[in-house]
Amino acid sequence: MWPRGWAPGRPPGWSGSTRIRSPGISDWPAATPSNSTRNSWPFPPTTAEVQFDEKWAFVGRKEKNCDPDDPHRGDCWDHVALDPEARLVVSLVVGKRTADATHALVRDFHRRTGGRVMRVMTSDEYPAYPDAIRAAYGTTVTPPRTGRPGRPRKPYTTLPPDLTYATVHKTREDGRVVDVSTRVVFGTAVAVALALALSVVSRVVNTCFVERHNGTDRNRCSRKVRKGYTFSKDWGTHRAATAFSYFSYNFCWPVRTLREKVDGRWRTRTPAMAAGLTNHVWPLSEWLAYPAVQRK
Repeated sequence: MWPRGWAPGRPPGWSGSTRIRSPGISDWPAATPSNSTRNSWPFPPTTAEVQFDEKWAFVGRKEKNCDPDDPHRGDCWDHVALDPEARLVVSLVVGKRTADATHALVRDFHRRTGGRVMRVMTSDEYPAYPDAIRAAYGTTVTPPRTGRPGRPRKPYTTLPPDLTYATVHKTREDGRVVDVSTRVVFGTAVAVALALALSVVSRVVNTCFVERHNGTDRNRCSRKVRKGYTFSKDWGTHRAATAFSYFSYNFCWPVRTLREKVDGRWRTRTPAMAAGLTNHVWPLSEWLAYPAVQRK
């Protein structure tokens, strides 16, 4: 047993840390983006449907105990756009729960998926989502002048005819969900039913996959644990830890329900693999050492 307070010296010939490539990887995979992995991707993932949600946490102290003029204390929400088929976190906005944050989330999701119209979009009944979806996916139409007397018609926004968006409403009694109902906001009930029939994971309108991921993230990031002393004390650190937890999950966290059988053996997959962004499970050291692109 070593004497108390004693520590061995550095080994002979030690000159500092040396970067070591992850074992078993001879070169960067051809199927992996060559210039970005975390905050932006050079090609869109194979996302066909999305679930939006917001997850509550707080920094310093809860909102009711904060100075209203202090923007860096109080409730802090993770606004998340999740691909339920690949379990991929496509977009994340961390901040106060506001309409601006919701617009930023939907706008970023639209950009990261190449502007494609999703098969189906779902969320809770937060009222900012319809306007955010309309702003991101809609097209402004300016009616032509008729030459007749009177005030000209105002410009209006039209949505793609195949866009479908539905919400989930939960009725609670004594803190427990006793009833779940859904409402189609954009599109028709028939279009939503057809979209769900094509889905790999859903048969009804739901937000269960993004809500399940909320629990996973609370388990991975102790700052989000409820009724604990590990909450964040600094706003910037909280945002950084949140981004680290979410996007390392995409590349480094094999999800059991995504595994597939190959030649009689189970092959584990991460959300990034399921979405076509890479072809192997990334060790955390590789993900941290890989260069990222900072967009202005």
